[in-house]
Amino acid sequence: MRYELLLQTMTPGMPYEAARVDGLLSERRLTVRPDGVRLWNLKHGDVEVGVLREGGQVVATELRVPLGEQPDLMREVVSEASALARAAQVRLMDPQLGRAVSGTDDTMVVEQYLRTARYASEVSGGLSGGLSGGSYESLSTERPGFQPGVRFFAIVIGVFIALYLIVDSMLSSLGSG
Repeated sequence: MRYELLLQTMTPGMPYEAARVDGLLSERRLTVRPDGVRLWNLKHGDVEVGVLREGGQVVATELRVPLGEQPDLMREVVSEASALARAAQVRLMDPQLGRAVSGTDDTMVVEQYLRTARYASEVSGGLSGGLSGGSYESLSTERPGFQPGVRFFAIVIGVFIALYLIVDSMLSSLGSG
């Protein structure tokens, strides 16, 4: 799971110049993993760099920060990405906040990043815990009780007993009268 920031045009709808951003990124410490994913190596950790396409067109460069308790990495990403955005004449967007951010917004971005990381941790912890044997039953929506087949046979036996008692009562009334 990742927290994403986007480098995109200053004016929505205008063509995005990915080559300019890629050129500036290549001047920084950038490595490529064997699977082709580019990593921006920062002091506090690595950030994945990708492209966002819409309708076959590149509309933004994605910076994907791994979720976790890493506020220093997020601060560094905001600072470095803001400087990169200024140099490339693009804007740095935080989709989670729904607005453009700059280096001075690092506190706000870090708070959102930590909230997102905590939420992801709770959700993934709940899912992995929920799949373990001990807590699986607590997630079940079915109430404990008889299985449907056993329930059916119990009802049938109950009906036969009730019929037997009614018929026996009727026969004993006929015999005594």
